Amino acid sequence: MYIFLSIILVIMGAIMILKPRLFFDITESWKNYASSDPSDLYLFSTRLGGVLCLLVGIGGIVILVFLS
Repeated sequence: MYIFLSIILVIMGAIMILKPRLFFDITESWKNYASSDPSDLYLFSTRLGGVLCLLVGIGGIVILVFLS
């Protein structure tokens, strides 16, 4: 179960790092009346969150492998 959650975190983190505009389209674009692009601060914070998700996911996988 935890390995599945770690893999999901790694995938989401990679998407947030590589395609922050796709993440914006999926999660935030429906909240805007005007079809505008995300701000630079949003892109930066999404990438930073992606790095954190990726690190936690990889850490979870490493811990599960070494503790099993």
